[in-house]
Amino acid sequence: MKYIKPEIGFYKNALALMLPMIIQNIVTNTMQLADTFMVGALGEIELAAVTMANSIFFVLLLLIFGIQSGASVLVAQYNGRGSVDAVNRVMGIGLYASLGLTTIVSLLTFFFPREIMGIITNNADLIEPGADYARIVGFSYVFMAISGIYISVQRSMENPRFGAYLLTISGIMNIVLNYMLIFGKWGAPAMGCAGAALATVISRVFEVLVVLIYAPLSKRLPLELPLVFRPGRLIAGDFVRYSLPVICNEGLWSLAMTVYAVIMGHMPDSTPILAAYTISGNIDRLVAVALFAAGNASAVITGREIGRGNRDTLYSIGVALNRLCFSTGIASLVGLLLVRQFAADSFIFPLMNISAEAGGIAKYMLLLLALVMPLRAVNLCNIVGVFRGGGDVHYALMCDVSPIYFICLPTAALCGLVFGLGIKAVYLCM
Repeated sequence: MKYIKPEIGFYKNALALMLPMIIQNIVTNTMQLADTFMVGALGEIELAAVTMANSIFFVLLLLIFGIQSGASVLVAQYNGRGSVDAVNRVMGIGLYASLGLTTIVSLLTFFFPREIMGIITNNADLIEPGADYARIVGFSYVFMAISGIYISVQRSMENPRFGAYLLTISGIMNIVLNYMLIFGKWGAPAMGCAGAALATVISRVFEVLVVLIYAPLSKRLPLELPLVFRPGRLIAGDFVRYSLPVICNEGLWSLAMTVYAVIMGHMPDSTPILAAYTISGNIDRLVAVALFAAGNASAVITGREIGRGNRDTLYSIGVALNRLCFSTGIASLVGLLLVRQFAADSFIFPLMNISAEAGGIAKYMLLLLALVMPLRAVNLCNIVGVFRGGGDVHYALMCDVSPIYFICLPTAALCGLVFGLGIKAVYLCM
């Protein structure tokens, strides 16, 4: 294909889409980091317990993301054609799928939290606090299913600001509620891990209330409730065709991440390992916000151009998006190395009340995460962005999942559970 150099306006448009997404991701990950800080202040056992409990919901979270991503592909294309009715129908299918899934999981974790915790860890110290957390926090995902699908639809219609503003406010609310409910401030009971879960639920309820007020007033997306509640078979067929591979992709990927956590949870001295894994993951996601924003912006731009019929420019757009994403990967690499070198030991780890062993493991994990950042950026651009946005969801699935299940997971399990090579060897396999 012939390469046509994009005009400067292309990059301005991409950055205009990315900036609100970056803000949204910063707020979301800051909220998660604040959770980690406050739970970590209770001790390594509580932090490790919440980590294992969240590994259950990580699969659910990524399945919801898969539903939203599949819906976003269709919304971007229908929006490019100017079909608002079809956008309403897609949103309805996304709501049905997300609500059905989250309701089932939340009920299971409410009635059987200890049994589920017993499956993912054999450390008896982690089961009780993890069960207290899981029983409550599961319901937050039901509310997130509603607000999340609406935010993703607005983002795919080139309105990422709504999600950025809403999640900023709810994120601040969550941090305040965490402080109040975990430690028993301002007259509230000190609930520990359960307080962190309850704070998350209240914040998600607030998001849904704002969506319910905003949605009927939106001019960009006029709400048609009959179309939302009865999407129709034709749109349902499109949704299944585009979304099912994405849901499988995210489900298999998140399941693999959960299995990694299970492997670490069954290793000797699992408590400091899991604490380090949680801390390094939160820091990484906070520093790498631009990567995920660039990947999501790539999906919106690619889907929009296909919807408008501009297929002759897709190759050039893909090249430009890869350059943009690789640049964000380099910047994120430098940022994560700086945080590791100058903020980890002096600021972050003391706040977390973790042991020197956990801190050393976390610094090793951060180093590996930083070194692969540019490659992750290119993967996000193509798998989440260009391939999915272009409708090639099956190829994206194969690229994303095959290396994990055929190489990474087996070698990590062998290193950690069979040969006993320790966390450094296991994490290198991941």
